[in-house]
Amino acid sequence: MDLQITATDPAHPATMLDLPWDVPLEEWPEKHLVALPRGISRHVVRFARAGSEVFALKEVGEYAAVREYGLLRDLDRLAVPAVDPVAVVTGRYDAQGEALEPVLITRQLKGSLPYRSMFETTMRPSTIKRLLDALAVLLVRLHLSGFAWGDCSLSNTLFRRDAGAYAAYLVDAETGQIQPKLTRGQRDYDLEVAQVNIIGELMDLEAGGSLHPAVDPVQFGEEIVARYGELWHELTRTSVYPKDKRHYIDRRIRRLNDLGFDVAEMQIQRSPGGDTVTFLPKVVDAGHHQRQLLRLTGLDAEENQARSLLNDLETWMATQEDYAPGDPLGARPEVLAHRWVRDVFRPAVRAVPLELREGMDTAQIYHELLEHRWYLSERAQRDIGMDSAAEDYVRTILPRRSHPVPIDPEDV
Repeated sequence: MDLQITATDPAHPATMLDLPWDVPLEEWPEKHLVALPRGISRHVVRFARAGSEVFALKEVGEYAAVREYGLLRDLDRLAVPAVDPVAVVTGRYDAQGEALEPVLITRQLKGSLPYRSMFETTMRPSTIKRLLDALAVLLVRLHLSGFAWGDCSLSNTLFRRDAGAYAAYLVDAETGQIQPKLTRGQRDYDLEVAQVNIIGELMDLEAGGSLHPAVDPVQFGEEIVARYGELWHELTRTSVYPKDKRHYIDRRIRRLNDLGFDVAEMQIQRSPGGDTVTFLPKVVDAGHHQRQLLRLTGLDAEENQARSLLNDLETWMATQEDYAPGDPLGARPEVLAHRWVRDVFRPAVRAVPLELREGMDTAQIYHELLEHRWYLSERAQRDIGMDSAAEDYVRTILPRRSHPVPIDPEDV
């Protein structure tokens, strides 16, 4: 059989024809390879450059290569974090006519690292916890999409940090399967495998002196099961809210925050029976909210203030008709954030008389307004709106404060 390259993009086969497919991957010349960190794999894996791109190449049996290629394409359509499938190369023979294993090609995930590379310097327990939280998020998203992994582990995952956010990506789908909906037993099996694998991998790091002495591998392995369960419950329970119960959405966001997760994306679907809300969780590093709020709005705030304001911004953006994450025709987040500052943030702050603000910065004022609105809405069991919240805040909260400090009008 002649060499055959089955690719998702017609441009890729042309750029890959110059690679030495008649040589076992383990023996490829250095001129074709790129030195990047590699995780542990049952197969020979190399990074190679073709054209202007870098790809990960894995030698594997033809059935497994074609099957994994199809699964990765399915995950891409489902928008689940996984490596991007590029091609499968079959019909390989060496110079003596001996058959060589096919190669599965995926695009190198920029900025990502295998877990062993991240542990080359002793990682703090809090950072390890965030990595495992990111893996829990990935596993929940896979299960919600009907994907049973079958071999969840740190080794089969790539981790990436982006502006303080942690994300985990599936890198090996060889043992996976996609179904319309997973059973409880299938999910529990994945969790059991994940727990055993993670404990073993952390113990291996411990034996090599790469694990922080405060980290108990067994405890961390058990914790990912607990984190998965908390997140699964919070994301899968019924989420249909009457139109006048916006504070219910705020309550859900607060619960996710209390669990240690933030909202990366929110979708609200309108229907006569109420609003159906879908949350996409993320794991973030310390100071992430400050940086994100400053980048989007220009507002400089403390971390807890920034988290509160970003949650409100995310909720508001999800209600806008031109909010379409991932759609190039939708409004950019920066544009929507500017509109939120102009139409929501500033009018709310200006509803508080200048002489009563006690020297507080505008971010603190808006944070307190959000907290007061939440309290009033919970008590009334309906969303009372920001105008009513600001009016009650001025009437009942601010008079209790003493010694007001003048504020420069330029602050608003």
